[in-house]
Amino acid sequence: MTQNKTDIIATISASQPRRWLGVLSMVGLGLLLIYVALAKPPALGWLVFLLMLGAGSLWLGVRMWDATSRVIELTEDELRDNSGAVIARIADIEQIDRGFFAFKPSNGFLIRTCSAAGKSTWQPGLWWRSGRRIGIGGVTPGSQSKFVAEYLQTMIAMRDIEES
Repeated sequence: MTQNKTDIIATISASQPRRWLGVLSMVGLGLLLIYVALAKPPALGWLVFLLMLGAGSLWLGVRMWDATSRVIELTEDELRDNSGAVIARIADIEQIDRGFFAFKPSNGFLIRTCSAAGKSTWQPGLWWRSGRRIGIGGVTPGSQSKFVAEYLQTMIAMRDIEES
């Protein structure tokens, strides 16, 4: 059976308990900061700081809820999310790093690409891109991330063998 190049090989999705814990932590922090600011108002500078930080935490909770509803999909050609955003093209991936000291998301891995493809993006709890580096993971199960990382490493090794 031949595999279509758009067939999904593997997926990474946020686990519901981690998703809820992450979002509730951010919303709880935001509400706590706003409560502290309003219950006993400090000096004006600190009041503004606490309110802005609280509002930012609430905003981040909403962004995380939206981002973690998506699913990362691995195909023969690319790593993308189910909204259609291409995270990385397989041909552009240079290296996968799952090491202990890698600057990577929790339960995830780091991709280094040959070129900075796309603008910097952050989908809290799921993936981020900054220059040539892409972090996959966060509130995702380690087993799914590990499988995708190992599959990507195999795909890259096969590509390198075919090119040489």
